[in-house]
Amino acid sequence: MRTRNRSVRTALAGVVALSLVAAACGDDDDTADDIEDAVDDAEDAVDDAVDEAEDAVDEAEDAAEDAVDEAEDAVDEAVDDADDDMAEGIECETPDEVSLQLQWFVQAQFAGYYAAIDQGYYDAACLDVTIVEGGVDIVPQTQLANGDVDFALAWVPKALASREAGANIVNVAQIYQRSGTLQVSFADSGIESPADFAGKKIGNWGFGNEYEVFAALGQEGLDPASDVELVGQNFDMVALLDGEIDAAEAMTYNEYAQVLEAVNPDTGELYQPEDFNVISYEEVGVGMLQDAIWASGDRLADDPEYVDITTRFVAASIGGWLYCRDNVQECADIVLAAGPTLGASHQLWQMNEVNKLIWPSDNGPGIVDPEAWDRTVEIALNTPNLEGATVLTEEPSDDAYRTDIATEALELLAELGIPVAVTGEVYQPIEVTLNEGGA
Repeated sequence: MRTRNRSVRTALAGVVALSLVAAACGDDDDTADDIEDAVDDAEDAVDDAVDEAEDAVDEAEDAAEDAVDEAEDAVDEAVDDADDDMAEGIECETPDEVSLQLQWFVQAQFAGYYAAIDQGYYDAACLDVTIVEGGVDIVPQTQLANGDVDFALAWVPKALASREAGANIVNVAQIYQRSGTLQVSFADSGIESPADFAGKKIGNWGFGNEYEVFAALGQEGLDPASDVELVGQNFDMVALLDGEIDAAEAMTYNEYAQVLEAVNPDTGELYQPEDFNVISYEEVGVGMLQDAIWASGDRLADDPEYVDITTRFVAASIGGWLYCRDNVQECADIVLAAGPTLGASHQLWQMNEVNKLIWPSDNGPGIVDPEAWDRTVEIALNTPNLEGATVLTEEPSDDAYRTDIATEALELLAELGIPVAVTGEVYQPIEVTLNEGGA
């Protein structure tokens, strides 16, 4: 800009000077001094004109920059206002009080629901949520069917068995997309597949947690009554570590961690993964759908307000699981604050492993995968236990699960101010180091 103005200045001065020279040449009495004075005056006039033009350009540039800054500030303010509006959640005068029945005590298996409280997602959904802990003698779906709670968490085969027995409950959000059940044995046991269960002592928990064990036996043509010795197992790994059973039932997020938190008496160090053989029932093709949110079928049919509450509850709950997907340590800490029964490294391990059962959610979190549902039903219909009974005696009705509520819940996430990158295709687990006893 300045170089161009200097060129303009020089050109204008030259033009004026030539004009003056041409005029001066007509008078023989004009002196060279007069010509020089005229040229100087012309150059000064040009300088003044160019300076004024440059000042005008500078003022215009400053005004343009100010206008851009003001526009950017207006955009930022609009975005902030939109964020504030989303963070405020849906319109709410009095929150609806609802209760959720867990399957067990406070642990990271349920971290998404505690995170939804901690992060204010239930508040944003105009809900006041009470989480009810479970226990050995508590059957969540029965609590729901009896009207003791508004929602319950339960494994699909267990809930379908209760439904066949008369409990009108509906799967409204399939949170876990895959099974986390394992059978764990020592590396020198020779048990590398379900076919190797033959002639072995195979532990299982009962209480409806054994269905995948029977399915794996049936898949291999093994008779659970004669080909293996099935042993009732506590919800720990003591029987395996003490040599009382050859293979123990375990969840990826809990009991498997317990053996890796134990000290190997031969080395004085913690056991390592290579010390064990691990069979995943999901990988061998008999995985059954597990943790899902169940709602009252009667209330869904007769109470539009309950349908609305259910949608908001599912949305905020999925929001909690989204938060835990991206904030593993923070969610482990939230669970520890809610119930410090299990140690810090164990809870972090559990949070990380639970995420693997949820993400990626190819159809979206909470949406039932029809293939996984059909496999679960097929196993429940055709896998006999020791007494020859199956989990189900007939196909569940089509309304045993719904996808419309979870679908609408996913659409509600933005209104609740919850990030909407929901499927988790790029999800990556973290690395967790376990300490002795899970501390």
